[in-house]
Amino acid sequence: MQQELDAIILNFDSESLFFLNLTLAVIMFGVALNITISDFLRIVKNPKSVLIGVLSQFILLPAFTFLLVTIIQPLPSIALGMFLVAACPGGNISNFMTHYAKGNAALSVSLTAISTLLAIVMTPLNFQLWSGLYGPTSNLINTISLSPLEMVKVISLLLGVPLILGMLVQNYSPKFALKTAPIFKIGSILFFMALIILALSKNIDIFKKYIHYVFIIVLVHNILALILGYSVASIAGLSKRNRRTLAIETGIQNSGLGLLLIFSFFNGLGGMAILAAFWGIWHIVSGLTIAIFWSKKRI
Repeated sequence: MQQELDAIILNFDSESLFFLNLTLAVIMFGVALNITISDFLRIVKNPKSVLIGVLSQFILLPAFTFLLVTIIQPLPSIALGMFLVAACPGGNISNFMTHYAKGNAALSVSLTAISTLLAIVMTPLNFQLWSGLYGPTSNLINTISLSPLEMVKVISLLLGVPLILGMLVQNYSPKFALKTAPIFKIGSILFFMALIILALSKNIDIFKKYIHYVFIIVLVHNILALILGYSVASIAGLSKRNRRTLAIETGIQNSGLGLLLIFSFFNGLGGMAILAAFWGIWHIVSGLTIAIFWSKKRI
């Protein structure tokens, strides 16, 4: 099973890859339509919550993922997928989930803004660091031609440029941004889900064969991320609203970015792609479930 899954390359043609690139850029643009300069100023005035959120997302989650990988020892390609998902910034639907869960929506938006910018450097850095420290993934990654600088360029184009453009539109045409932001976000997320389903349908036999194995790993990994975010916020003495926010921001990862990087730099390596694709589906289920649960609870 190990040799087979680590050698499998998923089928995802260049046209689908182009639309995946475009969709992720549009999603980020839609998110940025709700981000203002004041969100960054809020970070300067009250940095504690944001710093704790960044610590949870970019330092603790990758480190705890390394511990989890060391304990459960998944297939090397699955472990690579776990390291990459953990290295990605928060997911684009985290703002909606935070609002619905009665969390701190302003903090969620601020974290989206800062984590998007930090991801340009931190995502390649974290992935390279932790995958290099774990023996099986280090051996596997040595067989793959990976350029961290090229990864930085791709992430800059996918996250940085749409973020800046969206903020410019919000600044110069706030009414247009307010009206179109929901359309951009909902439409592009639905299209993204369709692309994931398309990718899985083209590789349905592989997906059905390994889903039972990947499901347990994604479930445990996602629960760990949600608990980690909430626990770190609790230890830091943050309010209940902020604890909910950090739980969602840490547990809802931008697996779409991870999936794109997998097809761009790892040729659709089976274990990585299956894990990232299933995370993309599952974190919506887990995020909405916890948001609905919290929405019914008093703060």
